[in-house]
Amino acid sequence: MWLAAAKLFVVTTHGRDVADFHPGEKFRDTNSELIQAHGGGILYHDSAYYWYGENKDGPTYTAFSLSGSPARVDVIGVSCYSSRDLVSWRNEGVVLRGGTHPDLAPHRVVERPKVLWNEVTRQFVMWVHVDDANYETACVGVATSPRATGPFAYRGSFRPHGQQSRDLTLFQDDDGVGYIAYSSEDNRVMHIGQLTRDFTAVQAKYVRALVGLSREAPSMFKAAGHYFLLTSGCTGWEPNRAEVFHATSPMGEWRSLGNPCVGGSELDMATTFFSQATAVLPLPGQPGRILFMADQWDVRDLGRSRYVWLPLWVLPLPALEPGPPVDVVVRWHDSWHMTDFEKVPRPRKVRYARASPPPPPAGLFGRRGTPP
Repeated sequence: MWLAAAKLFVVTTHGRDVADFHPGEKFRDTNSELIQAHGGGILYHDSAYYWYGENKDGPTYTAFSLSGSPARVDVIGVSCYSSRDLVSWRNEGVVLRGGTHPDLAPHRVVERPKVLWNEVTRQFVMWVHVDDANYETACVGVATSPRATGPFAYRGSFRPHGQQSRDLTLFQDDDGVGYIAYSSEDNRVMHIGQLTRDFTAVQAKYVRALVGLSREAPSMFKAAGHYFLLTSGCTGWEPNRAEVFHATSPMGEWRSLGNPCVGGSELDMATTFFSQATAVLPLPGQPGRILFMADQWDVRDLGRSRYVWLPLWVLPLPALEPGPPVDVVVRWHDSWHMTDFEKVPRPRKVRYARASPPPPPAGLFGRRGTPP
């Protein structure tokens, strides 16, 4: 499965296009170029999908000469791709360009871009993790644009709630309120807070969640009236076990549902199919269809890292106290298409799982250079 990593292509059946997904293979745009949208996410707006991610189309090298030093690529910027069908992706270019601000200098770190549309200001708002090569700055950067395809104007960086912020995600609830979740306190605690009305800053209140669990790469989503936070452990670029958490509100109590991955071998499931989640997308207008998105990192050449897209299900459970009302399942497929969402798997459990202990750090450094 490690060799199997995400290609989409279209076949025609009786005049109807059917999207086939091949998790882990090379993913190319409409110009047959490798897609550069790592660590990113997808925004759906005005009947189109916009995929934002890190452009890593440059030489991969290690930041230090020490053993275990993290691989990196000098900052190029954030790329955007557009699609009407999640299959054919048009390259819209680098929409937040490196080198245009000291935070975005080549020797810096710009990761995990996420974008929301703000109905009040009529602006697209991008948040990124910005840092120095030693991962000591630990800030968020914010950029805005009136167009989904940019260019985005960089507005500066800060520490949300005055706290360290590394891997992050954004979430917009049905009422239009925006939230941020970010790894903090040396990646040992997840902080969750509400965004301001214009989505460019945070409200004063925040909650400390997943305390002491050392989780990163958060992806928050809502389905069937419930809130979920999908995360990874902190093991450098090496894949590890995913863990999903459930709550009744974004600022509420988060409880573990365990590892959502099923299918393949035990090693596949224990390593999130040799990938790290980056986003979860409930497909607009398609109830019950949820897309799991992940990166399959290649530390020898980060620009050739591949994508793993798989179907995700939120499944109801019997009303048994104190068990959870729902389960989350991500099932491996060597290849699949949208009709596979109808092949609903069985739920895995009826009890809340005990949260996983923090995984051992990968070498001297954490995931992308953060000291463990």
